[in-house]
Amino acid sequence: MEKRKLGFWDIWNMSFGFLGIQFGFALQGGFMSRIFQTLGAEKDAIPMLWIAAPLTGLLVQPIIGYMSDKTWSPKWGRRRPYFLVGAILSSIALLIVPHSPVLWVAAGLLWILDASINISMEPFRALVADNLPESQRSYGFVVQTLIIGIGTWVASNLPWMVSQLGVSNSAESGVIPMSVKVAFGIGAFVFLGSVLFTVFTTKEYPPENMEEFEKEKQKKNSFVKDIIDNIGSMPSTMKKLGVIQFFSWFAFFTMWSLANPALTEHVFKTPAPIESSYDLTNTDQALAFDVVNTAFQESSNSVGSAMGVYGLSSMVFALLLTFYTSKRNINRKFVHMGSLFLGGLGFLLMYYTSPENLKYCFVLIGFAWGSILSMPYAMLSSAVDPKKMGVIMGIFNMFIVIPQIIASVGGINYISGLLGDEAINAMTVAGISLIIAGLCNLLITDKNAISYQPKGN
Repeated sequence: MEKRKLGFWDIWNMSFGFLGIQFGFALQGGFMSRIFQTLGAEKDAIPMLWIAAPLTGLLVQPIIGYMSDKTWSPKWGRRRPYFLVGAILSSIALLIVPHSPVLWVAAGLLWILDASINISMEPFRALVADNLPESQRSYGFVVQTLIIGIGTWVASNLPWMVSQLGVSNSAESGVIPMSVKVAFGIGAFVFLGSVLFTVFTTKEYPPENMEEFEKEKQKKNSFVKDIIDNIGSMPSTMKKLGVIQFFSWFAFFTMWSLANPALTEHVFKTPAPIESSYDLTNTDQALAFDVVNTAFQESSNSVGSAMGVYGLSSMVFALLLTFYTSKRNINRKFVHMGSLFLGGLGFLLMYYTSPENLKYCFVLIGFAWGSILSMPYAMLSSAVDPKKMGVIMGIFNMFIVIPQIIASVGGINYISGLLGDEAINAMTVAGISLIIAGLCNLLITDKNAISYQPKGN
């Protein structure tokens, strides 16, 4: 079936639900470690508390991708039912997470939140590849990245924004500040609303051969066997992209899990207070704890706001690429390589930066983030069977979650520990990892993946 080229606003509507998905991911990535620390987690234990996120992605995304490939409803389409269900569950989880009374509850709710976000996210990736002709794939994923950048910047700044409006940013020991609770509530509303917008403004193509599609659905194949078979037969380009993804996502997981303790300690000089070091029954000790804890919460807001800048710069990066790719092809390989190099430099500079200049580090990281969210998917979509787009996108997620699992079970602590005991060393490791990811782009040799090749070329 020949797919018609879509205009900017058609692609915008199709991708708008990703605004909500990114609100969920940005709030999770920017503030879950803060919630864990507020509830008493030691900084070395934080990566392990994050293990729920990649584990759920490893399990959920291939299954949802496989199921959505086998789904068709004349009214609801193929992908839309899944990201609608995921949005409802994610919004509920966002409302509950910041009200966690103890650490184990917060860790469990992270598991639920991440699983719900993953139910929504994978079908959105497949939807872009489903609805666009191959010549518009780069353009489509770049527009999606533009929306993700907007979501990252706004959501990362929400606690700071609401505190500027007078919402309290301080709280008793072990209690999440009201500014964080309000921010997560706003995120829940945006998540559901933006996904509903896409559901009601976007149509999907039916299967090309409905009779063949129905026969395929009736087969009694085990979905586990089918997923394993697809893993075994993945194309060479997908494996090479997987190596790039491994180092890229190791770096960003390191940032999400340890940027708050690393930067509040090294850049702002306001580490999280250790409650056991204070006698809270003593008035003077309790007052001293409150002073230190408030300083930590305020610098955490500043770290969150600085992190939001990477969403803003990824948005600018995506906007420039949107204008360019709407008319011309790009060399995806070299765009991705250069972007990852810039992101790696941003992480390395954190060791030397000041609170005032921290945002410039995240500007550089934003170029890497914008490219990570678009270029690998554009390259992948040009190298795989379109009938299996959902399950392939889900399997591709393995290369995202496996490095995060390795990082969470001790990889970050071990590698950064080789550089010393300071938490900031984790950001140095992230920078080195992104530079390695950039160099791995040299492995990509498929001309159609590097840049769309019209038939006959």
